[in-house]
Parts: sequence; structure tokens; C-alpha cells
Amino acid sequence: PSRSPELNPVENVWQFLRGNWLSNRVFDTYDDIVDAACDAWRRLVAQPEIITSIGMRARAHIGQS
Repeated sequence: PSRSPELNPVENVWQFLRGNWLSNRVFDTYDDIVDAACDAWRRLVAQPEIITSIGMRARAHIGQS
């Protein structure tokens, strides 16, 4: 199902990108959307500690040791 971070962990990544770099913006063209998404992705990749923290959310590790 869409937007089910418990079943699809990449939803946590998209939530982070939307919440930090992609929300509350209006885009004039499709290329502007692609450019903004690529810029947000590059910012995230440049911060590996953020990627680790997204993956370490408590609900992502339920039942695992």
C-alpha cells in the first residue's frame, strides 16, 4: 500500500525529502520538479548520517535485534 512506511521503508526517505526540501513550493514546469527532486536527493546523499537516522527509526526495527 502507498504511504505505509512499516511495509515500504523508502516512504520514510520521501517523507524526509518532502518535509525538508520539497514542501510548500510551486513549480512552473516539469523540469523544475525534476531539478528540485534531484537537488533534494543530492543534499540527502551528501549527509550519510541523515540516511542512517532515517533507517534507524524504531518502527523500522520492530521484532529485530
